Amino acid sequence: MSKPALADVRVIEMGQLIAGPFCGKILADFGAEVIKIEPPGLGDPLRRWRLLKDDTSLWWETQSRGKRSVELDLRTPEGQQITRRLIATADVVIENFRPGTLESWGLGWPQLSESNPGLILLRVSGFGQDGPYRDRPGFGAVAEAIGGLRYLTGEPGRVPVRTGVSIGDTLAALHGAIGVLIALHQRKCNGGQGQVVDVALYESVFNCMDSLLAEYSAFEFVRQPAGSALPGVAPSNAYPCIDGTLLIAGNGDSIFKRLMQLIGRNDLAADSTLATNDGRVANAERIDAAIAEWTRARTLSTALESLERVDVPASSIYTARDIAQDPHFRARGMIQRSRTRTGYEVDLPGIVPKLSLTPGAHWRAAPELGADTVEVLSRLGLGTEALANLSARAVIGKI
Repeated sequence: MSKPALADVRVIEMGQLIAGPFCGKILADFGAEVIKIEPPGLGDPLRRWRLLKDDTSLWWETQSRGKRSVELDLRTPEGQQITRRLIATADVVIENFRPGTLESWGLGWPQLSESNPGLILLRVSGFGQDGPYRDRPGFGAVAEAIGGLRYLTGEPGRVPVRTGVSIGDTLAALHGAIGVLIALHQRKCNGGQGQVVDVALYESVFNCMDSLLAEYSAFEFVRQPAGSALPGVAPSNAYPCIDGTLLIAGNGDSIFKRLMQLIGRNDLAADSTLATNDGRVANAERIDAAIAEWTRARTLSTALESLERVDVPASSIYTARDIAQDPHFRARGMIQRSRTRTGYEVDLPGIVPKLSLTPGAHWRAAPELGADTVEVLSRLGLGTEALANLSARAVIGKI
């Protein structure tokens, strides 16, 4: 296999929890050396979130694969000095602290770029590095609310619900990874200069809200929650079967005809007013009722087999068990058995996207706290005695 695509990229990850570290995971998957700085004795709080096995979160095992861990107290002058030296050797720094935190540690952009002009600094925050909301605390849930997503998730007339995962953080991480890669390309092609990549959680959510703003701008139309339907596109909804719920996306013109013929509604298939999406949207309730009448009399498996035969996109709603048992996930390498640092095996998500020449991989298991402190800091010329002294004063973790 060719050398990993990001094998020559060194990343210092200074963030915690989700948005910054998820971006670090993406870069690590494609071969970047990601050195994660964690508070001595405590580590990233994600180590203790959700379900634990061998006293460590399975979320940590998923999100921190491929990284190295260095225990270093960023609140101390010596910790800050060591961090500056580490950053001077890096290509990318990832941080997701509240704006102004790095500056309070003497690690602002002017200081970092002076010693490392090619540095790319990814700054992930709730509301960005400027603007009137700059100093507000902002987690993913808040970003989902302000970015317009939370208002639309749920049934009409009921309290909006969250998606079940930290989607706001994840969207910010994806935008952050895109920004870093763009900045790396710019640096390579245009003289080697680094730059700041400013990613706000709420903007990352808002960027994925398709025509929400344009609809309001043009018509003062405020899109409303629609449950499992897709407003303005029909038919695309969830329908009841004997043993569960089935999602059907029959909204293409030719797909709609095949779907109507399958369910025995040739009258709807031949109706010229339903030949295009705008006509179907005006009659969505009538179409949904016809589809639901057909699905209610069938099991999920029977309905899916019939829909697959006529090329109508459809699916049952997967749980984690369904994903683990699905042969397509395994055939595509999306379920990969990995061994953790404590010795047990666990299934982790595979790599996305898939590159033909330089594919990503699970290069190493998620690190134990401080596992790489000595190795990484020794590169800076810190010897055994210096490291022991720093450890005794809790600037770094126990060694």
